[in-house]
Amino acid sequence: MLVTCALAAVTALLLPGGAPGRNGGRGTTAAVRPAAAAAPATDCTDPEASLRPSTSDGPAVRRIKERGRLIAGVDQNSYRWGYRDPATGRLDGFDIALVRAIAKAILGDPDKVTFLAIPTNQRIPALKSGKVDIVARTMSISCDRIKEVAFSTAYFQAGQQLLVPKGSKVTGLDDALMTGRKICAAAGSTAEAELTKRAASASVTTVPNQLDCLVRLQLGQVDAILTDNALGAGQAAQDPSVVLVGKPFTTEYYGVAMNRGAEDLVRRVNAVLDDYRAGGTSSPWMQAYRQWLARADLGITAPPEPKYRD
Repeated sequence: MLVTCALAAVTALLLPGGAPGRNGGRGTTAAVRPAAAAAPATDCTDPEASLRPSTSDGPAVRRIKERGRLIAGVDQNSYRWGYRDPATGRLDGFDIALVRAIAKAILGDPDKVTFLAIPTNQRIPALKSGKVDIVARTMSISCDRIKEVAFSTAYFQAGQQLLVPKGSKVTGLDDALMTGRKICAAAGSTAEAELTKRAASASVTTVPNQLDCLVRLQLGQVDAILTDNALGAGQAAQDPSVVLVGKPFTTEYYGVAMNRGAEDLVRRVNAVLDDYRAGGTSSPWMQAYRQWLARADLGITAPPEPKYRD
């Protein structure tokens, strides 16, 4: 466990400044121009509803083609989702595979990507400032977030769940809150929002990234981590001394996030996702799921069905 903790701590120290992709430097800034993107409904009854797919090139897609690279905000410390394989130095995981599929569809080459590692609470600022074209980083679609960024259709279903050391007497979030346990969550995450909503007086530690929570749990500085079950399963695989407890108590959907002015890019990504889901058990989505996530036993049998608002 000490080795796991030490490795995690080193990786955590490398992340906050971001890291260039394996194919080169940071690349040019992904400039964003204002555009009249379709606005989400003010009552927000269905935040997962996105724009219908299209393969037509608009301003955002043309800028990516002119640059010759897709700039993607990702995590490089989430095992099975976005992490750097220590044996190869290559970024891998479920989210990374999706980014490469998007790059291949737009640029004809899955490796024409500059990956930028961004903390959880910098996902939206990175998009709004034009630092990245897309964010594929286990980002849950929510009513609050669609006010600031645009999302693709949902590509994964998850839910909030508690991660604790094996042997802990904590049985779930309510139990942890009632017994005054110290809980860790990533700043800017839906887990942090859930803790704020449920118990403003709870003992909560917020950190830049999920891996930072795992390090604190390993060191005994917190008693539990609140996170998406999909991320928690990856952390449990990374460190077998921790385990998910209770059942997921929310339903959340991950989407690829983009600038709200990049309507053509949203439609293009949705076209990629249509192809990615197609093919039943032989679809690229199912192949990626079997490779990266099937062992987590999340009860997932297929990708979410897309929803559209136009």
